[in-house]
Amino acid sequence: MGFTNPVYDGNFADPQVIAVGAQYYAFATNGPLGNIQTLKSTDLVSWDQVGDALPSLPDWTSAGKVWAPEVAVHGDDRFVMYYTTSDDAAGRQCVGVAVAAEAKGPYVDKSRKPLVCQVSEGGSIDASPFQDSTGQRWLYWKNDGNAIGVDTWIYVSKLSPDGLTLVGETTRLIKQTLPWEGNLVEAPYVVERNGKFHLFYSANAYDKAEYAVGHALCETPAGPCVKSGDPVLTTSADAAGPGHNMVLVKDGRYWFVYHAWDPALIGVDPPGRTMWLSELTWNGDEPVVQPPQQRNPAKP
Repeated sequence: MGFTNPVYDGNFADPQVIAVGAQYYAFATNGPLGNIQTLKSTDLVSWDQVGDALPSLPDWTSAGKVWAPEVAVHGDDRFVMYYTTSDDAAGRQCVGVAVAAEAKGPYVDKSRKPLVCQVSEGGSIDASPFQDSTGQRWLYWKNDGNAIGVDTWIYVSKLSPDGLTLVGETTRLIKQTLPWEGNLVEAPYVVERNGKFHLFYSANAYDKAEYAVGHALCETPAGPCVKSGDPVLTTSADAAGPGHNMVLVKDGRYWFVYHAWDPALIGVDPPGRTMWLSELTWNGDEPVVQPPQQRNPAKP
């Protein structure tokens, strides 16, 4: 028995999924369910609404532009969420961090300022945590350069063990250089496999059919990284502008979780972007992602 995409047909942009025991939790950009929309599932295919994982925001921001949450698991009773929101004083989108005792929240951000806020580079968005095989934690993000007409870079920094502080130097990995990328790269997500590091990223305009997911192979979590060239996930007859992916491993199989538009309603919000699932396989170090398709032959 297969499954049908989208696996969640509500407005659920920039999705990320974590596994906690036999349960999966999905988090997404602000929408009908609140600042951080939250779902739960036991099979990645059927999802139930949970609500808002971040019901209260810190004093330095305000509701309305809470984007792209990603959660790092720090044990059974500590979960750290990185999210994008407005730094009201600076007038730019920046990265905040919040902590919860349960995966579903509520997450609490007690900070007096953002964790990452590159005001002179347009702001900082799309933070993505990663823990390598040595136990070192890292944070990836994008400077929001397209907001002010400058380059967009994927940045990385080591994190402190508690995940609340950047440690050491900050490194630039890649920027927009390929024709298909348009004016920007964003939404980084890193996977370690066979001692190598795979950086997936989205590029082009999020509200266009040209939006797609690219890949770069990195020697270490801090680079250097070499792009593969053509995107690995692009618009299909069933879904347009797929992007902002993450990767989940279930029973030894790799899955892309991402958002996409109805091809007849690209850029129209509501209904917005829905959550999709595609299998990821490998040809050596080359990722092969199943194109977006509504009907899939095998469940995760």
